[in-house]
Amino acid sequence: MNTLARSPGHVSVVGSGPNGLTAGALLARAGWDVQIFEQSPHPGGAAASTTSIFGDGVVVDQGAAGHPFGVASPAFRELELTNHGLEWLHPEFPMAHPLPDTPAALLRQNLNATASGLGEDKTAWTRLHRGLTEHIGDHVENLLAPMLGWPAHPLRLAGFGPLALPPATVTASMFRTPAAKALFMGSAAHAIAPLQHPFTSAFGALFGALGMTSGWPVARGGTGAVVDALVRVLETHGARLHLNTPVSDLRELPPADAVVLNLTPGQVMQLGGLPDRGLSRGTRRRLSSWRYGTAAYKLDLLLDGPLPWRDERVAGAGTVHVVGSPEDLVAAEREAARGRLARRPFVMVCQQQGADPTRMPSGARAGQTVVWTYAHVPHGYREQRPGEVAELILDQLERFAPGTRDRIVARHEVSPAQLEAWNPNLVGGDIAGGSMTGLQALLRPGLTAEPHRLGEIPGGPRLYLASSSTPPGAGVHGMPGLWASRAVLADHTN
Repeated sequence: MNTLARSPGHVSVVGSGPNGLTAGALLARAGWDVQIFEQSPHPGGAAASTTSIFGDGVVVDQGAAGHPFGVASPAFRELELTNHGLEWLHPEFPMAHPLPDTPAALLRQNLNATASGLGEDKTAWTRLHRGLTEHIGDHVENLLAPMLGWPAHPLRLAGFGPLALPPATVTASMFRTPAAKALFMGSAAHAIAPLQHPFTSAFGALFGALGMTSGWPVARGGTGAVVDALVRVLETHGARLHLNTPVSDLRELPPADAVVLNLTPGQVMQLGGLPDRGLSRGTRRRLSSWRYGTAAYKLDLLLDGPLPWRDERVAGAGTVHVVGSPEDLVAAEREAARGRLARRPFVMVCQQQGADPTRMPSGARAGQTVVWTYAHVPHGYREQRPGEVAELILDQLERFAPGTRDRIVARHEVSPAQLEAWNPNLVGGDIAGGSMTGLQALLRPGLTAEPHRLGEIPGGPRLYLASSSTPPGAGVHGMPGLWASRAVLADHTN
């Protein structure tokens, strides 16, 4: 990429989430003068960790926790983040799904081992996932790229298409056991969309395949370690990071050849200094019609010991989908999307400490456990009474880990409104940068062959978009930043 750029240009990046940092790091490495502007006192956006919630050096991930896409990310591999201090740690099981009346379903970091635990669904599970797991690298390259571009591996994408298109509920009907259905549809629920919607099978298949190959690891020391590694790359190549520097008007930025926006469409449209001629009518229409989706309600718990799972094997899982039967899961995602709070919501639990004991320092806190959870709730949901959602989360935990409430030492709740106040990219508590329903699941931000290019201000810089609202979507993987940086370099070649 270095050879493509003409004499180094100047680029301003607005927003220091993983995508903004990745774009900045790749451009700085290519010789560009890079300045990154972040309104928060800390870089990283929702990829952040803190010791301030429970004190005494106890590490809590404030946003993202498990990283199936981070460990497989071509962008992070290109930047060699593991040579800059990032270390991935793997739990015993990538994922578990407790069930009401039978043993929990377990996703293992191996296709055959996972299938063997699914009884009569062994053959069907293997048939569904074998092609993905045997060629996972090719599929990751295809699926972490813009959908309207020419794929790196067209035959692989053609083979994946018929699997990706149906609703997860349709694909899951090939299984007979609740365990296999729950494993598949629980992975599909990472689309944060009703499981009867088209394309949700793509999430179920890909998340499962990643878990059975490269795993769902955590970052040693907290998710903030991913950001620390990105910042080290930036520093190595002379990029400058300006914290506590909000940007509400593009005219506040220094002169530049390019501006990369790590923002969602609604935020882009609110920027000052964006003349009508800076964006085409079609681009403005696409950004203005962008839809935000189901929200997260986060609850962190400090327990006096590990979660008391009824099925003790679940303690070895890094990620646990706590909702109940496959039918409970379908109902929960449907209710949240319809704007109703499910009585039994989908709750994701992360047990990072099992793989990374450094998150709990020795001493006064020894023996205690941090439990990271969030529930899917309606967009922008406001509680009818304090603690309403937290109690529903705890009710779900009590179903499968009875005695959880008795172990609580402290708890910390973050509503959708508080998530947005902490990180404005999380509009209404939407952690995916926009609804993943309909064509928005594939065409982000709307129908365009150039999703990372926004336009050009007359007499000013070219504008680019590098957020989870662009391909390939949400996740701590830096890929929107990679694609935006490639667009910048391609537009500034000799």
